[in-house]
Amino acid sequence: MQSFGCMKGPLMGDVFRALADPNRRDLLDRLNARDGQTLGELCAGLAMTRQSVSKHLAILEAAHLITVVWSGREKRHYLNAAPIKVIADRWMRTFDRPRVQALADLKTALEAQEERSMPPSPATFVYRIVIRTTPDALWRALTTNAFTRQYWNTEFETDWQPGSPMVWTYDGTRIEDPGQRVLEAEPGKRLSFTWHAFTPEFAAAVGLDDDTRAALLAEPRSAVTFDIQPVEGAGELVQLTVTHTSEVAESTLIGMVSEGWPPLLSNLKTLLETGVPFPA
Repeated sequence: MQSFGCMKGPLMGDVFRALADPNRRDLLDRLNARDGQTLGELCAGLAMTRQSVSKHLAILEAAHLITVVWSGREKRHYLNAAPIKVIADRWMRTFDRPRVQALADLKTALEAQEERSMPPSPATFVYRIVIRTTPDALWRALTTNAFTRQYWNTEFETDWQPGSPMVWTYDGTRIEDPGQRVLEAEPGKRLSFTWHAFTPEFAAAVGLDDDTRAALLAEPRSAVTFDIQPVEGAGELVQLTVTHTSEVAESTLIGMVSEGWPPLLSNLKTLLETGVPFPA
């Protein structure tokens, strides 16, 4: 079994089988339109029983096409586009891509009005990636500055104990704030902490305009959680699920980090699998 970086064999076959069923493609379309839906929400308006929908979702999850996150007593389902991106990158011919993109842009334009009428998605970003490494090595990469400065350009001052404060240093800019704290820390399994403050120094360092900074400061502090899970029967393959959450329904920050997490995690994967960070 291979990681998503070179998917083939049984794992890739699972993806194709999952996508072959029109009911499962419909469920993915629904999550693409509004991510983070519960089973009940996904069942609404479908000519299928709740049990059938649940079985289809289990197949999609097994193929890594969706990620399931517990929210209280409910399970919320999030689209994981990584396997589909691998299919597009590997099998879609370069000269076909402009035509496919044009069709996708047309579809987006035609559906824009319908999407604007839908309720806002939960302020949660979920991303899953499979890395050829071990849980312990991945934990060190998340918590050791020798690693974080290579793929994140960030260093942390903390003892990684729940409740402990954190000082961030991003690209040489030091970010201190009482709200920056470790929430959970179980080595090799789970790490969670609050996001950094948007200080004037940070805003100046990254070119954050005043209006965007004001919108970010108006939101409650968000949190990010890293769940580490070995891929069963696959040797040194580890599944990393990153969940970034905000308490507000429409979050400026979640919109921003949803663009930042995928390349950052891809850089982490490259570093752990090759020993060399992806070139900036």
